[in-house]
Amino acid sequence: SKDLGLVRINKLEQLPGYRIVAIDVRSRREGRDLRKVDFYDPITNQTYLNFPAILDFLKKGAQPTRTVHDISKKAGIFTE
Repeated sequence: SKDLGLVRINKLEQLPGYRIVAIDVRSRREGRDLRKVDFYDPITNQTYLNFPAILDFLKKGAQPTRTVHDISKKAGIFTE
């Protein structure tokens, strides 16, 4: 099964930046990602979303983490 989660891409001394990735839940935490689908910058609150890729993973049964769900909801992917 797959999840959509955040992976930090900057070092601790730098400002945080995260990549939203599809990961296999059977792999170790922050292990090999299946596909990078977008980027999130919490400082500027900017997101760069790949809507078709996110929707494709959701149709295949991927479960977004709470944070990814909130980011996607603000962007209009979830209309609930």
